Amino acid sequence: QVQLVETGGGLVQPGGSLRLSCAASGGTFSNRAMGWFRQAPGKGREFVAAISRSAYSTGYADSAKGRFTISRDDAKNTVDLQMNSLKPGDTAVYFCAVKRADSGGYSIWPYDYEYWGPGTQVTVSS
Repeated sequence: QVQLVETGGGLVQPGGSLRLSCAASGGTFSNRAMGWFRQAPGKGREFVAAISRSAYSTGYADSAKGRFTISRDDAKNTVDLQMNSLKPGDTAVYFCAVKRADSGGYSIWPYDYEYWGPGTQVTVSS
């Protein structure tokens, strides 16, 4: 049974940093893209960042470019999201996801992802 578990969320002041980590178990995902999405209260799930298999390419939402960095460690079956210069607008539940088995390229669309974690809360507030 595939399971994804996110850790690293919490409360941080504006301008601060957090590092989210997602551990995947129950399968091997080195040939699949992985991504991070977020959902704020009253809003839909939105793309944050994604990384292809073998990390040959990465993609970021405009809101994340220059501030967030996605990385993966296939030996550990993990995908991390380093978030710097956090803003109140970054407040949301953050989800990691594993994309459907295909070419291995990343996608910005939630419906392309097969497995999801339960999410971790990130709150940016003074």
